[in-house]
Amino acid sequence: MKRCFLILCLFMGCAVRASEIDVALNDLGMAFVKLPAGEFMMGSDEPPEALAAAYPELPRERFSQLQDEGPVHRVRITRSFWMGRHEVTVGQFRRFVEASGYVPESIADGTGGYGWRAGYDPATTRRGDAFEGRDPRYSWRNPGFAQGDDHPVVNVTWNDAQALAAWLSKAEGKRYRLPTEAEWEYACRAGSRTRYSAGDDPQSLLRAANVFDARSAGYWPRWAPMALKGDDGYAFTAPVGSFAPNAWGLYDMHGNAWEWVADWHGDEYYAGSPVDDPQGPAEGTVRVRRGGSWHTWPFYARASYRNWNAPDTRYTLVGIRLVREE
Repeated sequence: MKRCFLILCLFMGCAVRASEIDVALNDLGMAFVKLPAGEFMMGSDEPPEALAAAYPELPRERFSQLQDEGPVHRVRITRSFWMGRHEVTVGQFRRFVEASGYVPESIADGTGGYGWRAGYDPATTRRGDAFEGRDPRYSWRNPGFAQGDDHPVVNVTWNDAQALAAWLSKAEGKRYRLPTEAEWEYACRAGSRTRYSAGDDPQSLLRAANVFDARSAGYWPRWAPMALKGDDGYAFTAPVGSFAPNAWGLYDMHGNAWEWVADWHGDEYYAGSPVDDPQGPAEGTVRVRRGGSWHTWPFYARASYRNWNAPDTRYTLVGIRLVREE
Protein backbone atom coordinates (compact mmCIF):
# COMPACT_ATOMS: atom_id res chain seq x y z
CA MET A 1 0.00 0.00 0.00
CA LYS A 2 1.24 3.48 -0.73
CA ARG A 3 0.04 6.88 0.46
CA CYS A 4 -0.63 10.08 -1.38
CA PHE A 5 -1.92 13.51 -0.41
CA LEU A 6 -5.05 14.92 -2.01
CA ILE A 7 -7.31 17.87 -1.36
CA LEU A 8 -10.60 16.50 -0.03
CA CYS A 9 -13.83 18.39 0.44
CA LEU A 10 -15.81 17.16 3.43
CA PHE A 11 -19.49 17.42 2.66
CA MET A 12 -22.22 19.33 4.48
CA GLY A 13 -19.87 21.78 6.12
CA CYS A 14 -17.41 21.83 3.25
CA ALA A 15 -14.18 22.59 5.07
CA VAL A 16 -11.49 21.91 2.50
CA ARG A 17 -8.29 20.57 3.97
CA ALA A 18 -5.26 18.53 3.01
CA SER A 19 -5.99 14.96 4.06
CA GLU A 20 -3.98 11.82 3.78
CA ILE A 21 -5.72 8.99 1.99
CA ASP A 22 -4.66 5.51 1.05
CA VAL A 23 -4.15 4.10 -2.42
CA ALA A 24 -3.99 0.31 -2.46
CA LEU A 25 -3.06 -2.11 -5.25
CA ASN A 26 -4.64 -5.55 -5.55
CA ASP A 27 -3.30 -8.74 -7.12
CA LEU A 28 -4.43 -7.74 -10.63
CA GLY A 29 -2.69 -4.38 -10.36
CA MET A 30 -5.91 -2.41 -9.83
CA ALA A 31 -5.47 0.76 -7.77
CA PHE A 32 -8.15 1.72 -5.23
CA VAL A 33 -8.57 5.06 -3.47
CA LYS A 34 -10.09 5.12 0.00
CA LEU A 35 -13.03 7.53 0.09
CA PRO A 36 -14.47 8.87 3.35
CA ALA A 37 -18.00 8.50 4.59
CA GLY A 38 -19.99 11.67 3.99
CA GLU A 39 -23.08 13.38 2.64
CA PHE A 40 -23.95 14.97 -0.68
CA MET A 41 -26.87 16.15 -2.75
CA MET A 42 -27.63 13.61 -5.46
CA GLY A 43 -29.28 14.30 -8.81
CA SER A 44 -30.04 17.45 -10.78
CA ASP A 45 -32.93 19.89 -10.98
CA GLU A 46 -31.56 22.17 -13.70
CA PRO A 47 -34.43 23.68 -15.68
CA PRO A 48 -34.62 22.87 -19.40
CA GLU A 49 -33.98 26.53 -20.23
CA ALA A 50 -30.60 26.49 -18.49
CA LEU A 51 -29.61 23.25 -20.17
CA ALA A 52 -30.70 24.53 -23.58
CA ALA A 53 -28.50 27.59 -23.12
CA ALA A 54 -25.52 25.47 -22.15
CA TYR A 55 -26.01 22.90 -24.92
CA PRO A 56 -27.49 24.87 -27.85
CA GLU A 57 -26.54 22.15 -30.34
CA LEU A 58 -29.06 19.67 -28.90
CA PRO A 59 -32.75 19.53 -29.85
CA ARG A 60 -34.82 21.04 -27.05
CA GLU A 61 -36.83 17.85 -26.54
CA ARG A 62 -33.71 16.23 -25.11
CA PHE A 63 -34.03 18.44 -22.02
CA SER A 64 -37.54 17.26 -21.18
CA GLN A 65 -36.49 13.61 -20.86
CA LEU A 66 -34.51 13.87 -17.63
CA GLN A 67 -37.16 13.29 -14.97
CA ASP A 68 -35.20 10.41 -13.46
CA GLU A 69 -32.40 12.83 -12.45
CA GLY A 70 -34.66 14.31 -9.78
CA PRO A 71 -35.68 15.23 -7.29
CA VAL A 72 -32.35 16.36 -5.88
CA HIS A 73 -32.08 14.59 -2.54
CA ARG A 74 -29.67 14.25 0.36
CA VAL A 75 -27.68 11.02 0.52
CA ARG A 76 -25.46 9.88 3.34
CA ILE A 77 -22.72 7.35 2.63
CA THR A 78 -22.28 5.92 6.11
CA ARG A 79 -19.07 3.92 5.59
CA SER A 80 -15.78 4.65 3.92
CA PHE A 81 -15.00 2.48 0.91
CA TRP A 82 -12.32 1.92 -1.70
CA MET A 83 -13.15 3.11 -5.23
CA GLY A 84 -11.28 1.94 -8.29
CA ARG A 85 -8.90 4.73 -9.27
CA HIS A 86 -9.30 3.73 -12.91
CA GLU A 87 -11.69 1.74 -15.02
CA VAL A 88 -10.80 -1.96 -15.28
CA THR A 89 -8.32 -2.32 -18.12
CA VAL A 90 -8.05 -4.82 -20.95
CA GLY A 91 -4.91 -6.26 -19.37
CA GLN A 92 -6.51 -6.67 -15.95
CA PHE A 93 -9.60 -8.31 -17.42
CA ARG A 94 -7.38 -10.66 -19.44
CA ARG A 95 -5.50 -11.71 -16.31
CA PHE A 96 -8.82 -12.40 -14.59
CA VAL A 97 -10.06 -14.52 -17.50
CA GLU A 98 -6.82 -16.50 -17.69
CA ALA A 99 -6.59 -17.07 -13.93
CA SER A 100 -10.25 -17.92 -13.34
CA GLY A 101 -11.23 -19.74 -16.52
CA TYR A 102 -14.29 -17.52 -16.77
CA VAL A 103 -15.82 -17.25 -20.25
CA PRO A 104 -17.32 -13.77 -20.83
CA GLU A 105 -20.90 -13.72 -22.05
CA SER A 106 -20.11 -12.41 -25.52
CA ILE A 107 -18.16 -15.64 -26.10
CA ALA A 108 -20.15 -18.04 -23.92
CA ASP A 109 -23.49 -17.41 -25.62
CA GLY A 110 -21.97 -17.42 -29.11
CA THR A 111 -23.59 -14.14 -30.16
CA GLY A 112 -20.55 -11.91 -29.69
CA GLY A 113 -20.54 -8.19 -29.02
CA TYR A 114 -20.61 -4.98 -31.00
CA GLY A 115 -17.78 -3.50 -33.00
CA TRP A 116 -16.76 -0.47 -34.99
CA ARG A 117 -15.97 -1.17 -38.64
CA ALA A 118 -14.49 1.39 -40.98
CA GLY A 119 -16.71 1.78 -44.01
CA TYR A 120 -19.73 0.28 -42.30
CA ASP A 121 -22.81 1.98 -43.75
CA PRO A 122 -24.80 3.51 -40.88
CA ALA A 123 -27.83 3.74 -43.17
CA THR A 124 -28.18 -0.03 -42.80
CA THR A 125 -28.62 0.07 -39.03
CA ARG A 126 -31.34 1.69 -36.97
CA ARG A 127 -28.69 3.01 -34.58
CA GLY A 128 -26.99 4.99 -37.32
CA ASP A 129 -23.68 5.12 -35.47
CA ALA A 130 -21.45 2.80 -37.57
CA PHE A 131 -21.29 0.02 -34.99
CA GLU A 132 -22.37 -3.45 -36.00
CA GLY A 133 -23.37 -6.45 -33.93
CA ARG A 134 -24.04 -8.58 -32.15
CA ASP A 135 -21.46 -10.51 -34.09
CA PRO A 136 -19.11 -13.31 -32.90
CA ARG A 137 -16.21 -11.40 -34.43
CA TYR A 138 -16.53 -8.82 -31.66
CA SER A 139 -15.98 -9.26 -27.93
CA TRP A 140 -13.99 -7.70 -25.09
CA ARG A 141 -10.90 -8.78 -27.04
CA ASN A 142 -11.97 -6.99 -30.21
CA PRO A 143 -14.27 -3.95 -30.22
CA GLY A 144 -13.26 -3.20 -33.81
CA PHE A 145 -10.62 -0.61 -32.93
CA ALA A 146 -7.13 -0.96 -31.50
CA GLN A 147 -6.71 -1.13 -27.73
CA GLY A 148 -3.68 -1.65 -25.53
CA ASP A 149 -3.65 -3.45 -22.21
CA ASP A 150 -3.92 -0.05 -20.48
CA HIS A 151 -7.20 0.88 -22.17
CA PRO A 152 -10.55 0.33 -20.42
CA VAL A 153 -12.08 -3.03 -21.24
CA VAL A 154 -15.41 -2.68 -23.11
CA ASN A 155 -17.94 -5.10 -24.59
CA VAL A 156 -18.40 -6.53 -21.08
CA THR A 157 -21.78 -7.24 -19.54
CA TRP A 158 -23.09 -6.46 -16.06
CA ASN A 159 -22.89 -10.19 -15.43
CA ASP A 160 -19.22 -10.22 -16.50
CA ALA A 161 -18.58 -7.46 -13.96
CA GLN A 162 -20.28 -9.52 -11.27
CA ALA A 163 -18.12 -12.51 -12.15
CA LEU A 164 -14.94 -10.44 -11.91
CA ALA A 165 -15.96 -9.05 -8.51
CA ALA A 166 -16.89 -12.51 -7.19
CA TRP A 167 -13.60 -14.04 -8.32
CA LEU A 168 -11.53 -11.23 -6.81
CA SER A 169 -13.47 -11.51 -3.54
CA LYS A 170 -12.74 -15.21 -3.27
CA ALA A 171 -9.12 -14.91 -4.40
CA GLU A 172 -8.21 -12.09 -2.02
CA GLY A 173 -10.57 -12.58 0.90
CA LYS A 174 -11.92 -9.04 0.55
CA ARG A 175 -15.32 -8.08 -0.80
CA TYR A 176 -15.28 -6.56 -4.28
CA ARG A 177 -18.45 -5.38 -6.00
CA LEU A 178 -19.86 -2.78 -8.33
CA PRO A 179 -20.49 0.61 -6.72
CA THR A 180 -24.04 1.56 -5.92
CA GLU A 181 -25.37 4.39 -8.03
CA ALA A 182 -25.16 6.69 -5.01
CA GLU A 183 -21.54 5.73 -4.29
CA TRP A 184 -20.69 6.30 -7.95
CA GLU A 185 -22.13 9.83 -8.04
CA TYR A 186 -20.60 10.66 -4.64
CA ALA A 187 -17.18 9.61 -5.96
CA CYS A 188 -17.64 11.35 -9.31
CA ARG A 189 -18.66 14.68 -7.78
CA ALA A 190 -15.82 14.62 -5.22
CA GLY A 191 -17.38 17.54 -3.36
CA SER A 192 -18.71 19.43 -6.37
CA ARG A 193 -22.28 20.35 -7.32
CA THR A 194 -21.44 21.31 -10.89
CA ARG A 195 -22.35 19.40 -14.05
CA TYR A 196 -18.90 17.87 -14.14
CA SER A 197 -16.35 17.48 -11.40
CA ALA A 198 -14.24 19.98 -13.37
CA GLY A 199 -16.99 22.63 -13.57
CA ASP A 200 -20.20 23.55 -15.38
CA ASP A 201 -18.67 24.42 -18.75
CA PRO A 202 -18.69 21.47 -21.18
CA GLN A 203 -15.29 22.68 -22.40
CA SER A 204 -13.88 21.79 -18.97
CA LEU A 205 -14.04 18.18 -20.17
CA LEU A 206 -11.29 18.75 -22.71
CA ARG A 207 -8.64 18.24 -20.05
CA ALA A 208 -10.65 15.94 -17.79
CA ALA A 209 -12.42 13.42 -20.01
CA ASN A 210 -12.27 11.43 -23.23
CA VAL A 211 -15.65 12.21 -24.83
CA PHE A 212 -16.96 12.84 -28.34
CA ASP A 213 -14.83 15.67 -29.71
CA ALA A 214 -13.34 16.98 -32.94
CA ARG A 215 -11.12 13.90 -33.29
CA SER A 216 -14.14 11.60 -32.93
CA ALA A 217 -16.24 13.72 -35.28
CA GLY A 218 -13.83 12.88 -38.08
CA TYR A 219 -15.21 9.34 -37.94
CA TRP A 220 -18.84 10.36 -37.36
CA PRO A 221 -19.31 13.62 -39.31
CA ARG A 222 -23.08 13.44 -38.99
CA TRP A 223 -22.67 14.06 -35.24
CA ALA A 224 -20.07 16.84 -35.64
CA PRO A 225 -22.38 19.57 -34.27
CA MET A 226 -22.60 17.62 -30.99
CA ALA A 227 -18.84 17.30 -30.58
CA LEU A 228 -16.85 18.98 -27.85
CA LYS A 229 -14.88 21.85 -29.37
CA GLY A 230 -11.24 20.84 -29.43
CA ASP A 231 -9.23 17.66 -29.91
CA ASP A 232 -8.34 15.54 -26.88
CA GLY A 233 -6.13 13.29 -28.98
CA TYR A 234 -8.31 10.17 -28.94
CA ALA A 235 -11.05 9.12 -31.34
CA PHE A 236 -11.68 5.88 -29.46
CA THR A 237 -10.70 4.72 -25.96
CA ALA A 238 -7.67 6.26 -24.27
CA PRO A 239 -5.26 4.63 -21.81
CA VAL A 240 -6.78 4.97 -18.35
CA GLY A 241 -5.47 7.95 -16.45
CA SER A 242 -4.67 9.98 -19.58
CA PHE A 243 -6.72 12.96 -18.36
CA ALA A 244 -6.75 15.03 -15.18
CA PRO A 245 -8.26 13.30 -12.12
CA ASN A 246 -11.08 14.73 -10.05
CA ALA A 247 -10.47 16.28 -6.64
CA TRP A 248 -10.37 12.85 -5.02
CA GLY A 249 -7.78 11.43 -7.39
CA LEU A 250 -10.18 9.33 -9.49
CA TYR A 251 -9.62 9.19 -13.25
CA ASP A 252 -12.09 8.96 -16.14
CA MET A 253 -15.22 9.33 -14.03
CA HIS A 254 -16.47 11.23 -17.07
CA GLY A 255 -15.89 9.61 -20.45
CA ASN A 256 -13.68 6.81 -21.79
CA ALA A 257 -16.17 4.03 -20.90
CA TRP A 258 -19.64 3.91 -19.41
CA GLU A 259 -19.41 2.14 -16.05
CA TRP A 260 -21.86 -0.45 -14.79
CA VAL A 261 -23.18 0.15 -11.28
CA ALA A 262 -25.03 -2.26 -9.01
CA ASP A 263 -28.53 -0.74 -9.10
CA TRP A 264 -31.62 -1.57 -11.04
CA HIS A 265 -32.96 1.55 -12.73
CA GLY A 266 -36.21 3.13 -11.61
CA ASP A 267 -37.64 6.38 -13.02
CA GLU A 268 -39.29 7.26 -9.69
CA TYR A 269 -36.70 5.85 -7.31
CA TYR A 270 -35.19 9.16 -6.23
CA ALA A 271 -38.52 10.40 -4.87
CA GLY A 272 -38.56 7.70 -2.20
CA SER A 273 -34.86 6.92 -1.91
CA PRO A 274 -33.58 6.39 1.65
CA VAL A 275 -31.05 8.89 2.96
CA ASP A 276 -28.57 6.30 4.17
CA ASP A 277 -26.71 4.15 1.62
CA PRO A 278 -29.45 3.79 -1.02
CA GLN A 279 -29.22 0.53 -2.95
CA GLY A 280 -31.66 1.22 -5.79
CA PRO A 281 -34.97 -0.52 -6.53
CA ALA A 282 -35.45 -4.07 -5.26
CA GLU A 283 -36.16 -5.30 -8.77
CA GLY A 284 -36.16 -4.13 -12.35
CA THR A 285 -35.33 -5.03 -15.93
CA VAL A 286 -32.30 -2.81 -16.66
CA ARG A 287 -29.14 -1.95 -14.73
CA VAL A 288 -27.75 1.56 -14.48
CA ARG A 289 -24.54 2.67 -16.16
CA ARG A 290 -22.88 6.01 -15.46
CA GLY A 291 -20.30 8.50 -16.65
CA GLY A 292 -20.37 8.50 -20.44
CA SER A 293 -17.79 7.16 -22.86
CA TRP A 294 -15.38 8.10 -25.64
CA HIS A 295 -18.39 8.28 -28.00
CA THR A 296 -20.64 10.30 -25.66
CA TRP A 297 -21.78 13.86 -26.29
CA PRO A 298 -20.81 16.15 -23.38
CA PHE A 299 -24.44 16.58 -22.28
CA TYR A 300 -24.68 12.87 -21.45
CA ALA A 301 -21.41 12.82 -19.50
CA ARG A 302 -22.82 15.01 -16.71
CA ALA A 303 -22.40 13.68 -13.16
CA SER A 304 -26.16 13.38 -12.68
CA TYR A 305 -27.03 11.70 -15.98
CA ARG A 306 -28.43 8.16 -15.73
CA ASN A 307 -28.37 5.58 -18.49
CA TRP A 308 -29.21 1.89 -18.43
CA ASN A 309 -29.09 -1.43 -20.25
CA ALA A 310 -30.14 -5.03 -19.78
CA PRO A 311 -27.59 -6.97 -17.69
CA ASP A 312 -26.50 -9.07 -20.69
CA THR A 313 -25.76 -6.00 -22.85
CA ARG A 314 -22.26 -5.91 -24.31
CA TYR A 315 -21.27 -2.83 -26.24
CA THR A 316 -18.22 -0.95 -27.49
CA LEU A 317 -18.86 1.87 -24.99
CA VAL A 318 -19.51 0.02 -21.73
CA GLY A 319 -16.92 -1.03 -19.15
CA ILE A 320 -16.36 -1.59 -15.43
CA ARG A 321 -15.14 0.19 -12.30
CA LEU A 322 -15.09 -1.76 -9.03
CA VAL A 323 -15.39 -0.99 -5.33
CA ARG A 324 -13.56 -2.82 -2.57
CA GLU A 325 -15.25 -2.70 0.81
CA GLU A 326 -13.46 -1.80 4.02
